[in-house]
Amino acid sequence: MNTPLFLNNIRIVLSHTSHPGNIGSAARAMKTMGLADLRLINPQRFPDPQAHAMAAGASDILEAAQVSDTLEAALAGTVLAVGCTARRRDLSHRMLSAREAAPILMEQATQTPVALVFGTEMSGLTNAELDRCQMLVHIPADPEFSSLNLGAAVQVLAYELRCALPEQTMPVEAQTTLARHEDLELFYTELERTLLLTGYLNPAAPRRLMPRLRRLFARTMLEKEELNILMGMLKVMRQGYTKG
Repeated sequence: MNTPLFLNNIRIVLSHTSHPGNIGSAARAMKTMGLADLRLINPQRFPDPQAHAMAAGASDILEAAQVSDTLEAALAGTVLAVGCTARRRDLSHRMLSAREAAPILMEQATQTPVALVFGTEMSGLTNAELDRCQMLVHIPADPEFSSLNLGAAVQVLAYELRCALPEQTMPVEAQTTLARHEDLELFYTELERTLLLTGYLNPAAPRRLMPRLRRLFARTMLEKEELNILMGMLKVMRQGYTKG
């Protein structure tokens, strides 16, 4: 089997792409490595003839691409989202090289959907978008000229994922079941609600604490059962304050 079926669990998410040719180049890069799931968030121009021209044989990926308005919609159902960035951000996310991140993504992709998220050509991903990711990945390059073309960046990450394929003669099994993106978002909503109820979170400045808590939990890569425990704890805490 040349293309393992679990490669279909790897999503390439392009956020607010401005040039349709870059979407086509990304699709071509994906197809060369056996990836097929392309998600687009508010592309400036799509569909577009330039995208198909640059896809050069990967038009099937463009035609199957799913377009959404939000990152949340594009990540629905995934258990791990990795944001691609060319520079160190003032964030506490775990930062890995492309080669380090690929085996982690592949381990989860053997059973559940994961995502690689790429930002705009000019400015990359926003901090708000990176807050929706559990890890960050960068491509080692010359620090004086480290910004790759979008299609080239997708190609490098897709290549590293291909190199990280497990042995096909052996059964593949993820060690843990991570929590899905939408379940994590529900947890953050319930966490903010609980912290407001208890008085720990200042309603006048919720954005100072919640992003830090997101990054804290992102570093842990919460498992499904661990998230259930935390949700149960929040429920009991709210019940205690309501009865009091």
